[in-house]
Amino acid sequence: MSKTLLSGIKRLKPKPKPSQDFPVTTQIKKLVIEVCEILRTQNQWEETLETHLSEEEIIPSEIAHHVFDKIHDAGLGLKFFDWVSNRPYGCSLDGFAYSSLLKLLAKSKVFSEVELLLESMKCQGKVPSQEAFDVIIRAYSDCGLVDKAVELYSFEVSTCVLVPNVLACNALLNALVNKGKIDDAMQLYQDMVERDDGKENCVDNYSTGIMVRGLCKDGEVDKGLQLIFARWGKGCIPNIVFYNTLIDGYCKKGDVERAYILFKEVKLKGFLPTVETYGAMINGFCKEGDFKNIDRLLKEMNARGLAINVCVYNSIIDAKCRHGCAVDLMETIGKMIEGGCEPDIVTYSTLISCACRDGKVQEAEKLLEQARNRKLLLNKFSYTPLIHIYCRQGNFDRASGLLIEMTECGHKPDLVTYGALIHGLVVSGEVNVALTICDKMMERGVLPDAGIYNVLMSGLCKKGQFSDTKQLLAEMLDHNLLPDAYIYATLVDGFIRDGDLDGAKKLFEQIIKGGVNPGLVGYNALIKGYCKFGLMKDAVLWMSRMALRNISPDEFTYSTIIDGYVKQQYLDGALMMFGNMVKRKCTPNVVTYTTLINGFCRNGDISGAEKIFREMQLNGLMPNVVTYTTLIGGFCTVGKLAKAATLFDQMLISKCTPNDVTFHFLVKGLSNSIFVNSKQENESKYDKPIFLDVYQRMVSDGWVPQTAAYSSIIVCLCLRGMFRNALELRNKMVRKGCISNSVSFAAFLHGICCEGKSEQWRSIVSCDLDEQELHVAQKYSLIFDLCLTNGVASEASHILHTLINEAHNQELRNIKVSVS
Repeated sequence: MSKTLLSGIKRLKPKPKPSQDFPVTTQIKKLVIEVCEILRTQNQWEETLETHLSEEEIIPSEIAHHVFDKIHDAGLGLKFFDWVSNRPYGCSLDGFAYSSLLKLLAKSKVFSEVELLLESMKCQGKVPSQEAFDVIIRAYSDCGLVDKAVELYSFEVSTCVLVPNVLACNALLNALVNKGKIDDAMQLYQDMVERDDGKENCVDNYSTGIMVRGLCKDGEVDKGLQLIFARWGKGCIPNIVFYNTLIDGYCKKGDVERAYILFKEVKLKGFLPTVETYGAMINGFCKEGDFKNIDRLLKEMNARGLAINVCVYNSIIDAKCRHGCAVDLMETIGKMIEGGCEPDIVTYSTLISCACRDGKVQEAEKLLEQARNRKLLLNKFSYTPLIHIYCRQGNFDRASGLLIEMTECGHKPDLVTYGALIHGLVVSGEVNVALTICDKMMERGVLPDAGIYNVLMSGLCKKGQFSDTKQLLAEMLDHNLLPDAYIYATLVDGFIRDGDLDGAKKLFEQIIKGGVNPGLVGYNALIKGYCKFGLMKDAVLWMSRMALRNISPDEFTYSTIIDGYVKQQYLDGALMMFGNMVKRKCTPNVVTYTTLINGFCRNGDISGAEKIFREMQLNGLMPNVVTYTTLIGGFCTVGKLAKAATLFDQMLISKCTPNDVTFHFLVKGLSNSIFVNSKQENESKYDKPIFLDVYQRMVSDGWVPQTAAYSSIIVCLCLRGMFRNALELRNKMVRKGCISNSVSFAAFLHGICCEGKSEQWRSIVSCDLDEQELHVAQKYSLIFDLCLTNGVASEASHILHTLINEAHNQELRNIKVSVS
């Protein structure tokens, strides 16, 4: 809305409404009702109307505007208008009739006919009444047709010299605010205020409220506050609605402190905060994760008898999920219902997302089913978190089933939903299935973006299907999607995986010649290729070319070259590159340190590997499974089994889950060694690790070294709180022919008791040990007690004692039976 558009209204006075040609008599009122009834009920109404009006000696045009005011069907109104307008003898409709029909059409939202009628009036030199203008402006505004409303507003004030009433202005003001046209809204509001100085009632509390809401929506909360102060007492009476708008504005802007000052001011000035006031304030605290103040406000609401609505609950639930707080899902739903607040689909969708975040898939499924049973309309936000987690878990049947169910419910999966499924399939190696999903996605009108193409191409490259990758690139270009740096990097990586380093180099040079910046990710892909083929000079040369393009190498670049040197058995080169990395203030990460540790281990320099390991920890980096496994493998290779066992224990204490490679190094190291004792390795400085202690005892007791090694690992896993990992290893042992034994059983009992499930142990592990084997299990259990409770008998040991008594009593019963 330009300044010239509104300039004509500033000093206008409302024109007096012209009087009607004749008074509305009882006879006219009755006749209008009869005409409307004939129009509604009779098919051949034209002849009936002609006869009836002739008998009453009334010309149709004289009552037309009354008919348009009375009838509520726009279609019938237009038929009557056409009949009157096309009569064979003179029957001209006046401005009142046109204005009444305009009001009928506008109220019925028949805007195409409104436009035609306005054009017809313009051609005839007729002007709509102010009331008609007001109704049309309100109708356009309420339907979001802001440009049309502004155009009509301009025509009314500049051409027709009429002033819209406050209701029409408020409707237009509200529409402008809703469309985000705050500057235009402010100009309109200022003109309304200027006219109001003439005591014409052109602005009211609602007008100011709309404008304040617009300013707050635009982040100009302070201006909104100033606007209220400027209008204070000039037809503007501040109320709780104003305060609610300002408090909500400050909270959304992130200025919760200012919002809280206003909140306290509300109560000091005698206003009673409403549910909306508390809701706005709670939303602000939710963003900050200030649950202490949230609880206080909730208690205050309860004390004042204000019901907590579903929007407030949803804000709190969402905040707890976003801030990683523990949420008892079913209890939350129960509390809401108990408090008289029915959860809506937003509640369930948020809780489903929260459950999926915490890996509670079964609870998320229960919530989905509960929402379905409550006849709530499920949407993409209800399904997508579950689809995501099932993809991460590799359960693509269920993920696909949910996608189909979502589609059948009438909810079109979007790019995010499809992207989650495709990404999950690719990560799990199901690239061809992912391609099928992509095809179905396109059939349903959802086009993949560059990110999805990149994921698919990357998956195809890793599968060695590079020809399919090129075909996918062609399809992408057909869809007018230009590859980005990540896709080019994927293609470079694809050439390298395909063994075509020259192809990767040519593509890279074409990218640069084409004016595309490959970026850091592109250079890293090419450098990785050179390192893979052992061409370290070329790798370092391309690293130098990065600098010429003002692209700084990152930790991945350096780690890749360091790894390349390590694989070429050139540790000095790796250390030199590491020194450059530190010198250029590029912080080494876990991968960098792990690569160096591997280099020292390959050279047989375990002391150097230990030094790097300690340096990494001193720099605040936590070793990962590869780091621990690499160093454990190094210790095992040179026969330092005590150090390997100690490091394995540290790994478990740090809650770093070992993998099959870790187990392989330990089992191979122990199985290939002669009985470990202090003569082989100077262990005087170390407390003997439980892993090594159990292994030595088992070998002394006659167990096969491999079985003893696996059992010792299971013991460590159970005693360090990794019971589920121990069960998985037990299953792998059985498949390899290692039978479960009494030591493993004692370890499993300790693991179960550590999880607080001592009463359910029989449903978790089975016991088929005889009395002698149970005594062996108890012997080792007491050793475990020394590690865990300084020799105090544990629940596991008590269970074993009970099992021994039961077995002994059963043996006695068997003897009695055989004797009798």
